[in-house]
Amino acid sequence: MKQPCVSGMRWFLRHHEQGSDYQPLLDALVEADRVGDAVWLLAQFGPTNEIRVVDSIDAQAVVFAGRLEVRGNINVDTVLHTGRTIRAHGAIIAGTSITCGGDLIAGAGIQCGGAIESGEGISAQWGVEAAGVIRTRSDLRCGWSIVCREGIYIGGNCLAGHDIEVTGPIVCGKGIRAGHAITGRDVIRAGHGIDGGAEILCENHLEANWGIRARVDIAAYGAIRAGESLQTGGEIRAGQGHAIYAGLNVRVEEWESSARVSAKSKPERLLSGWWCNT
Repeated sequence: MKQPCVSGMRWFLRHHEQGSDYQPLLDALVEADRVGDAVWLLAQFGPTNEIRVVDSIDAQAVVFAGRLEVRGNINVDTVLHTGRTIRAHGAIIAGTSITCGGDLIAGAGIQCGGAIESGEGISAQWGVEAAGVIRTRSDLRCGWSIVCREGIYIGGNCLAGHDIEVTGPIVCGKGIRAGHAITGRDVIRAGHGIDGGAEILCENHLEANWGIRARVDIAAYGAIRAGESLQTGGEIRAGQGHAIYAGLNVRVEEWESSARVSAKSKPERLLSGWWCNT
């Protein structure tokens, strides 16, 4: 049941006693510094097919029910919230949160002082940085680095041209790939494989249903579990009291071809997989 707060209802009756169309009401709420009420209204009544095309946005907050197309940059002090896709040919910057029902697409970078949430995918030609959680139902892709202070939860792939550095968990429905290092201060878990262009460092358990590969070291404070192979040009190290497992999703007789473990030296506590010197 759609029940607004008492103060919001009073505001509406005082300023729009004759009623109002949906988007003009959202705009009026934002203009009156009632951003929370605008976000609540959008959550209750959902997105529209309206498209707003502008040259640039420099605002305190934006709550738009449809699709937002911006030829330049988006710079919002607090909340950027749309019912459908946000596309900017330049950068997208928000102080508090970024939420969209469709794709979030930037021709430059994406930066947020809070959480970023997309109903589809997130794509940036430059980097993606968030002080809060990053969530998307599809892929997270960027040409530079991904930096997140709380955690990323992705339904698809997580792909970065440079580093991936996350203070919280990294949980992906598909694969994780970075041109340089992958660093997670909590669990790193991939439904497919994990591929690091430098080291992979995890301060909890490191898990992939497919293989894990790094050009330098693969190290975790917890266990290392791979459904297929483990490959690195450096060392493979699990945490104290934890073990290393390869080939968890492969038949034992297929380990030699599909669950190979290769590193500079044989890892301690390697409990499954086919060890081979590099």
